[in-house]
Amino acid sequence: MTTVNDPAAERLRRWRLVLGGGDADGTGCALHGQDAAMDGALESLYGQRQHPRQHQRSGHGGRDGGGPRAAGLGSSAPQVARWLGDVRRYFPSSVVQVMQRDAIDRLGLSALLLEPEMLAAVEPDVHLVGTLLSLNKVLPETTKETARRVVRAVVEELEERLTTRTRAALTGALDRAARTSRPRHRAIDWNRTLRANLRHYLPEHGTVVPERLIGYGRAARAATKDVVLCVDQSGSMAASVVYASVFGAVLASMRALDTRLVVFDTAVVDLTDHLDDPVELLFGTQLGGGTDINRALAYCQSRIRRPADTVVVLISDLYEGGIRDEMLRRVAAMKASGVQFVTLLALSDEGAPAYDRAHAAALAALGAPAFACTPELFPEVMAAALEKRPLPIPDMAEQR
Repeated sequence: MTTVNDPAAERLRRWRLVLGGGDADGTGCALHGQDAAMDGALESLYGQRQHPRQHQRSGHGGRDGGGPRAAGLGSSAPQVARWLGDVRRYFPSSVVQVMQRDAIDRLGLSALLLEPEMLAAVEPDVHLVGTLLSLNKVLPETTKETARRVVRAVVEELEERLTTRTRAALTGALDRAARTSRPRHRAIDWNRTLRANLRHYLPEHGTVVPERLIGYGRAARAATKDVVLCVDQSGSMAASVVYASVFGAVLASMRALDTRLVVFDTAVVDLTDHLDDPVELLFGTQLGGGTDINRALAYCQSRIRRPADTVVVLISDLYEGGIRDEMLRRVAAMKASGVQFVTLLALSDEGAPAYDRAHAAALAALGAPAFACTPELFPEVMAAALEKRPLPIPDMAEQR
């Protein structure tokens, strides 16, 4: 393998790996050892493409300087399992996940994921979980336990990554939202009251005259806020369903929040009873099918008891198959009653998806702008909604 001691040769080597060899790559660079093995792994997946390694969705992808090449993974589970082992050996985890996703999408390998041996070889990630959930109803019994282990590994990693930040952001928001300037004497937070009124110190009397009292609501008596997560489970929303389930479990673990999780396609399913186990919750979803946002919002609206203390989060690409005007009327009615309504086009790492722009514009006109949200931003969005302050909306142009 060429070393970086020769910059020109290293550039040729890299271009050779990008272009994939053949008469049209123009590098004249031969690969040996690990480079040749890496090239073989890439060739198996991308060798039949007509362009260099450019996959429109992932930023990685197929290659070929000329016509189709005689490469591929075929439909052999052992051959694919060996290939998976190769890519995990030669590439970092983030690249492996992209290549796996491309293999499933481009080469139609979903059926092979029904085999336990294949699942054991795959690098777990959110997109693999989405694929497994879409195959849930056809998983053979021999594979279901392996699939659950894969899903649980991803869920536990996401919980570890997201829980602390979410709880910290929302606890602070709930504390601030619960403060009142007219607390009863026993509910006065004297430390914050004194700090807020230091400018009213009277040196001649040696005391502070508090013009504003700060206190807390009695959070122990009941949840201070209600949250409804209304999640589109059509096939394009797979990653959002995974993240929403994890966040739903985190929110449900906070005593100050009463959290409900509703998923929908053309039917509506309330999965609130499963929020203590996001893995079971995910296997209760059914990815695919149509979309009836209006019906889902009707159900959520019927469960609202304290509008002024409720946040409804609709997670959908807004391709409505139900009654559009009625959907918009429901949103308007909820907002008029005091509900904080948030519309997320996606809850994933991938930026803005394809979405119905007319519906997004109509919601924005109602004061409910629709935007894509990353998992890292979600705690800040929820904190702002709980405090009834402007949402931290990202620049949509940067997400495309």
